[in-house]
Amino acid sequence: MNDITVLTVAQIMSRTLVAVPPDESPLLAWEIMRRADVHHLPVVDDTGRLYGVLTREDLAAHWSGGPMEQSHVHVRALVAGRRCPRTTLGASLADAAAAMVGAGVNAIPVLNDSARLAGMVTVTDVLRAVAGLLPERQEPPELMTGMFRLVPVLPRVPAR
Repeated sequence: MNDITVLTVAQIMSRTLVAVPPDESPLLAWEIMRRADVHHLPVVDDTGRLYGVLTREDLAAHWSGGPMEQSHVHVRALVAGRRCPRTTLGASLADAAAAMVGAGVNAIPVLNDSARLAGMVTVTDVLRAVAGLLPERQEPPELMTGMFRLVPVLPRVPAR
């Protein structure tokens, strides 16, 4: 069993992430979250630069109008100007948990030495670590942005 007082973020974080680009619509972000069964969706550009993390609650709180209106909004606008706590690969489990509690969030992104997204620490990751259920092998991080790419099918508006 591991001593949780010496565990690092790199040892416990979720490494396979589903993310969306900043110009994605809230409508498609919602559908990606639903299909991937995730509650936190990092918003990152092609270089891995983090803009913020969307939650289902964020999307619901900013929802206005129907599918047509939502398809014209970018998720970048939903995370712009918001504080987004983050941690690093070498941070301790205790520091990551304290950052999550201090910010009142259930997940925080993990950045590598180049300040690019490397993973996420979720409440589930923390609980697994406390229970001694760590991943057996350390796989390289995997960021999926295109796996759940959806194309909206919007109703046609008749020409007048």
